[in-house]
Amino acid sequence: MPAVALKPLTIALVGNPNTGKSTLFQALSGVHQRVGNYPGVTVEKKIGHLSHAGERWALVDLPGTYSLAPRSPDEMVAVDVLLGRRPDAPQPDAVLCIVDASNLERNLYLVSQVLELGLPTVVALNMIDLAKSRGIELDVPRLERNLGVRVVPVQANRRVGLDELKAALATASDGEAPERESPFSETFRGEVSRLHDTLAARRNGDAPLPRFLVERLLLDVSGYLESFAVPASATTEIRQELTAARTRLAAAGSPVPAVEAMARYAWAARMLEGVATRPAAQPTNWTDRVDYVLTHRLWGTLFFFLMMFVVFQAVFRGAAPLMELIDGGVGWLGELVGGAMPEGALRSLVVDGVIGGVGGVIIFLPQIMILFLFIAVLEDCGYMARIAYLMDRLMVRAGLSGKSFIPLLSSFACAIPGIMATRVIENRRDRLTTILVAPLMSCSARLPVYTLLVAAFIPSTAWLGGLLGLQGLVMTAMYVLGIVVAVLVALVLKRTLLRGPTPPFVMELPTYKWPSPRTVVYRMCERGWSFVQRAGTLIVAVSIVVWATLYYPHNTEQVEAPYRDRLTDVERQEAATASLADDDPQREQVAEERRALDNEIAGAYRRQSILGRMGHAIEPFVRPLGWDWRIGCAAIASFPAREVIVATLGIIYNLGEDVDTENDEDRGRLVAALQDARWNDTGERVFNIPVALSIMVFFALCAQCASTLVIIKRETNSWRWPAFTFVYMTALAYIGALVTYQVGRLFL
Repeated sequence: MPAVALKPLTIALVGNPNTGKSTLFQALSGVHQRVGNYPGVTVEKKIGHLSHAGERWALVDLPGTYSLAPRSPDEMVAVDVLLGRRPDAPQPDAVLCIVDASNLERNLYLVSQVLELGLPTVVALNMIDLAKSRGIELDVPRLERNLGVRVVPVQANRRVGLDELKAALATASDGEAPERESPFSETFRGEVSRLHDTLAARRNGDAPLPRFLVERLLLDVSGYLESFAVPASATTEIRQELTAARTRLAAAGSPVPAVEAMARYAWAARMLEGVATRPAAQPTNWTDRVDYVLTHRLWGTLFFFLMMFVVFQAVFRGAAPLMELIDGGVGWLGELVGGAMPEGALRSLVVDGVIGGVGGVIIFLPQIMILFLFIAVLEDCGYMARIAYLMDRLMVRAGLSGKSFIPLLSSFACAIPGIMATRVIENRRDRLTTILVAPLMSCSARLPVYTLLVAAFIPSTAWLGGLLGLQGLVMTAMYVLGIVVAVLVALVLKRTLLRGPTPPFVMELPTYKWPSPRTVVYRMCERGWSFVQRAGTLIVAVSIVVWATLYYPHNTEQVEAPYRDRLTDVERQEAATASLADDDPQREQVAEERRALDNEIAGAYRRQSILGRMGHAIEPFVRPLGWDWRIGCAAIASFPAREVIVATLGIIYNLGEDVDTENDEDRGRLVAALQDARWNDTGERVFNIPVALSIMVFFALCAQCASTLVIIKRETNSWRWPAFTFVYMTALAYIGALVTYQVGRLFL
């Protein structure tokens, strides 16, 4: 008879990011995982499952943290889940605390906080191979006796010790957690009890605050916890109680918050007595030797930029063949489906709205997969922490941390994977600031706009024997503009909307190790699937809405009436030349006339669409930028993706939507059409150097990418931030384009 689970068990995984917690979570749960966000916050939620001895357990991978002192939403979520205070997550039946075997003194700080929760606990002593390589010998049975919980040595990346760990979890979850020694003095515990009673009397019938949170409230001098723990009606009174309690503790020789570090590290030292044996002289290991180069201010920075060049080229260039393959496959599928359906709105919806929208989602997959392949490798081998250390000195001047550098750099290829890469930033304000400025980096989608307008209107002036060209300087200026504005916006955000205490940059540099191929592949595939699953539906929905504005009102009689005679004439010529060979000059001429006529009709449909009418409506607002209604219409049409402006201009100027700026003939035809465009009322040319610069500045600063806004919504769990991003970037773009045109027309 098969074994039957008596009850479902929930086990929470707790540990700092350098203990291999994610690797152990993956090793225990395999592919049986779900990833999402906790409702109401931007904290990632990972849930996996494993079966053992007939029982199926739920594993909850809590956000990586160095302590359970909640000073951010991430840490608050971890504490609330452990205390059973979140309605969307049950309180765990047991806690698995993962520690680095080579750095027990530091890691036992978190263990002491976990033990105070009173939950059955198992300690996973991970990376035992690294401890042995450093000559550290551990008496695990003695550590178990000292801690009063099971301690299991494991090596997660090699899947060593997993069976013993599962058995320990099963045993721990069967019984009650034993009483454990508090690291704090009796005086401190007395103050916590007094505060607990005071708060309980002010809760107005609500459940009393857990003792652990009362302790945290006393230790938290920043005031972060007050909004969660103290009723608004009693805030003043409780603050007075806290001040008085802290004064008494200081007088007793236990100043807050220093008392916690003193008490917990003293407790850790007692727990490790006779447990860890180290060599008399700490040998210089290969991590130290590598770090001498990779964390050096000069050589480390040079190596970092070389590494980033490789990553950037892989994301920007390496993904191109796969993206072209996907683009070609989507186009082939569109032609196949379109050929099997009759002309009309349904075919246009399926081909242009649905298939085109899906193509707009999956075309980003190669960039996302390649970027997260590199990130997974860099994280797993330990180099990511060195990057943050090197770049912190630079990024702190913009109010950010070193961990913001890679997401911002990745955004030059595409803001979508760049924004997703901000998940490596623990601090919420830094992560949100990085997300909000990432779209200002000039991504690859802006390049067609730059190349078209630079080639058409910027003179090919060169200096220094051709080494320095004006066109190249203008292109560079567009990229520099985005960087400068991003720095300024980040500074403003960190001093206004996202103002708060700057957390000290304290980072534990993990030991270098070979990345686990299994872990790397899993993380890469997880992020790719997360993008398709969580963002794909919204991006497709936005694409369908934009398709509708481009298609309706589709008044065939009104649009095609002026072309009726020409259509009849071309159809007659097609019938007369049908028997000729495909490469016959006469048949090719008729086919070219047909393409030109179809392009004119497509342009007429676009001009009378909702979008075209919007272009006419906004002309008074964009005229100060030097734009006419056609440029305004193209700017609106490019909202789903910036590169759409080229196809839109091609349609408006009767060249068709398949204009390829990399094709010399197509680019030449579009450039000629732009150069010949004139204002209806004055007859003057629409395009000139100030207008071209105005358009480029607008696209350098504007949030013309629906996919990016959808990703911001997914990452922030709110529509407020993508709306804010769109508004502030559009305002910046308009002001920048206005100043550029008005100043440019005076001097150019």
